[in-house]
Amino acid sequence: MILLKVGEKLKIPGFKKVIPGLSFGRFKLRDEFESDHWYVAQLEACIQSKSLSQGKIIHQHIIKNNSHIKDFTIILDKLAHLYVKCNEIEHARRLFDKIPNPSVVCWNMMIRAYAWNGPFQQAIDLYYKMLQLGVTPNKFTYPFVLKACSALQDIQVGQGIHEDVEKLGLEMDIYVCTALVDMYAKCGDLFQAQTLFNGMSKRDIVAWNAIIAGFSLHTLHKETMELLVQMQQAGIIPNSSTVVAVLPTVGQANALSQGKAIHAYSLRKMFSDSVVVGTGLLDMYAKCHDLSYARKIFDRMKQKNEICWSAMIGGYVTCDSMTNALTLFDEMVHVYGLNPTPVTLASILRACAKLTDLIKGQSLHCYMIKSGMDFDTTVGNSLISMYAKCGMMEDAVGFLEEMTSKDTVSYSGIMSGCVQNGRAEKALIIFRQMQLSGFYPDLATMMALLPACSHLAALQKVFDRMHKRDVVSWNTMIIGYGIHGQCTEALSLFHEFQVSGLKPDDVTFVAILSACSHSGLVKEGKYWFNAMNQDFKITPRMAHYICMVDLLARAGNLDEAYIFIQRMPFEPDIRVWSALLAACRTHKNIEMGEEVLKRIQELGPESTGNFVLMSNIYSSVGRWDDAAQIRTIQQHQGYKKSPGCSWVEVSGVIHGFIGGDQSHPQSASINKKLQELLVQMKRLGYSADSNFVLHDVEEEEKEQILLYHSEKIAIAFGILNISPPKPILVTKNLRICVDCHSAIKFMTLITNREIIVRDASRFHHFKNGICNCQDFW
Repeated sequence: MILLKVGEKLKIPGFKKVIPGLSFGRFKLRDEFESDHWYVAQLEACIQSKSLSQGKIIHQHIIKNNSHIKDFTIILDKLAHLYVKCNEIEHARRLFDKIPNPSVVCWNMMIRAYAWNGPFQQAIDLYYKMLQLGVTPNKFTYPFVLKACSALQDIQVGQGIHEDVEKLGLEMDIYVCTALVDMYAKCGDLFQAQTLFNGMSKRDIVAWNAIIAGFSLHTLHKETMELLVQMQQAGIIPNSSTVVAVLPTVGQANALSQGKAIHAYSLRKMFSDSVVVGTGLLDMYAKCHDLSYARKIFDRMKQKNEICWSAMIGGYVTCDSMTNALTLFDEMVHVYGLNPTPVTLASILRACAKLTDLIKGQSLHCYMIKSGMDFDTTVGNSLISMYAKCGMMEDAVGFLEEMTSKDTVSYSGIMSGCVQNGRAEKALIIFRQMQLSGFYPDLATMMALLPACSHLAALQKVFDRMHKRDVVSWNTMIIGYGIHGQCTEALSLFHEFQVSGLKPDDVTFVAILSACSHSGLVKEGKYWFNAMNQDFKITPRMAHYICMVDLLARAGNLDEAYIFIQRMPFEPDIRVWSALLAACRTHKNIEMGEEVLKRIQELGPESTGNFVLMSNIYSSVGRWDDAAQIRTIQQHQGYKKSPGCSWVEVSGVIHGFIGGDQSHPQSASINKKLQELLVQMKRLGYSADSNFVLHDVEEEEKEQILLYHSEKIAIAFGILNISPPKPILVTKNLRICVDCHSAIKFMTLITNREIIVRDASRFHHFKNGICNCQDFW
């Protein structure tokens, strides 16, 4: 607030005359200035210069000396405009509500303010209030209110507003139509967005950017790049907004060569000096796992905002460079004094979880409380995950109870943590609490719960008690039967599901096809794949094609799987080729494996798994030099092999083991038990499958390497510490190898124990020398 002393003169920007000075409490203007015109002129000057403090002085004078004002409407309009311009939205709204009959321009101004700054729902509410009062919107109203629909992802309201646009005959206006394209694209209806875009008689660069950004947002890389080409063919030159729109999908697709081309274009056009473009470029390089180049861009940026820092920190976390992420975060906060955004905090909490850095995580929790960010759901979910990964389940559960805004991810994080920390029973309790709180579980939630149910009986307990079974509940049970290798039961439950009156969705068919794949039921899988489109009118998506390739390839139909991929209606991604490569390893088809790996390399290998598969293929036939070359390429490109890890629960405590691990306090006893088991297994006919040793060493050494795979160590520990007849349940992070699968069957005969292994693919139930997967996994 600016106060005037006696004798001082008040100068208002944009006004040439000087007002004789009066004290704040005795603000009296000369008669020649006491007119509506004078107030309007002064407020307009304040609006142009964003002089909020001067405007407030005038506002206060109007409140105290308003008897001479003839037209309050125009004065209130100007005051509201001033407050909007200075981002004082609530002040503006209070003034707007006092205007007797606001003009359409004034309505647009307030709708725009909420559409840009939030709360977005207020923009929509004002639009409908405007209609209710009989004010007709114009072409400037709709881009603002549609922007609010986009922000809220409210396509139903957007469709209603689209109908209003058509009634007013504004659907051909370029600005309104562009706003509709943007709304539909951001809300996920790309077909409608494309239809509207194609129907536009004139398309400017804003319209092109809207459709490109929509496809990019939904990670449709091929379609986005095709639109970019079409845009240039239409004679429209991409601008910095185009570059920013395209870069995310380039990063997601790991299309580094395209990213570099866009970077070169940005340099030629001088776009890269923009902090927004620079941030997009470094984010793209980070997603393409080129951290060194991402960091170069970051270091060369003349101006860095919080979003830029967040992108670089997030890049380090994405590329598993957690220490660098923490170092950069400390530099951001302590050296440059910047406040981390919720996105930054969520990323750095993931780093703490990965490093099990509880002290750093707790300090971030303190910061969250002080700054009020503990109310942010995404940050809160990351904190839960951090506490769970660090084994602090009481803290995780306590924070969940304190969260004012929870979602299904919050509960999934707690349930996963309970399972990881040996508290499966608690996970089921949390699941019931989730349901009682009014949250319906989604697929991710149920997948987090599934590992808590080592036997389907526990899950069927949960399922039978549900008063209301929705599609997700049925899907989860079908998936449960599938990953336990009980495809017949899964198909039977699917029939019950249909009888219940509910309609299966696309996830249901992922569950059915996956179940068929786990049990090798090729004929049934083909039938349901065709039926989903013909009988249920569900168009197969990438996940369904992956299941079919997996089903065909696992069954040894590699050529059929390859042809199936080539006939897909869209470009196959890495996951499709990876499914085929895994089967090439199982069936030792080197020629096809090399061809598939070549396809994967063209797309970008995405992870170390595909390198390991190809290395395994070469090793299985003794091509050691080729196997070594693949490992060299893997290391050169910065991919590290994930070590095989297995966990077993004993008396509520989780014990973890890595292949060749000698760090456990009971290592001596475990080693002794493994050697005893090896002798007894050999007597029963066991012979180590040396194809699963990646290095060229002597056969005896290969046998010892295989003996100390993580699941065998975990099972030996379980035999020593879990009393019969309780089964031994082992969880492994990777797929079980053929040698371990064979050895465990012998172990069940020797020990007369049931052994269950949950690997990355499914549950294996070993009993009496047999696995329920029938050697098909």
